[in-house]
Amino acid sequence: MTAHPWLPGLLADPLIGDSDESWPVSGSEVKHQNGYLSLRVDTIVDPQGGEHPRSVVQPHGAIGVVAIDEHDRILLVEQYRHPVARRLLEIPAGTLDVPDESTQAAAARELAEEADLVAEDWESILRLLATPGYSTEHWEVFVATGLSAVPADQRTVREAEEADMAQWWLPFGQAVDAVLAGRITDSMTVAAILAVQAQRAR
Repeated sequence: MTAHPWLPGLLADPLIGDSDESWPVSGSEVKHQNGYLSLRVDTIVDPQGGEHPRSVVQPHGAIGVVAIDEHDRILLVEQYRHPVARRLLEIPAGTLDVPDESTQAAAARELAEEADLVAEDWESILRLLATPGYSTEHWEVFVATGLSAVPADQRTVREAEEADMAQWWLPFGQAVDAVLAGRITDSMTVAAILAVQAQRAR
């Protein structure tokens, strides 16, 4: 390991990445549980033997879909989100709440349910942890191309916040601009759009 020549820290290996590690847990108590998530408080033990309470939210994982048409337009859905009291522009997304369903199958299901679309071609481009400071939630994002519409008589009847969900097609470059200008703020959508942009620039 080589120290940075004039700043704190070490010079990283080009293949540096996250690594597995698990500190002992001396106690755990479930505080809340429903069909979507559970909340527990773990008491973790650090390497020096100190104990620290940590809240852990454990929801289902989720997937997102960057759906791009033949003219390089990305589909964004506009949906009301109660916790932040805003209507957000997002890529189609949803939770992994069907037992034994693969992430790609879940992505295809959500694309059909939220956007009335099916895709011929799928590529997984991004895996990330949503908020690892307090949650176990993990996300996977796919790019979907070769799009066609779900027949009208087979479309999902959307309810609650999804009932009036608008669908917008935006040129991909303008979507990047909207992210950088702060007009699109949903974290999965931001990460997905910038990941596709980075992939194209390599």
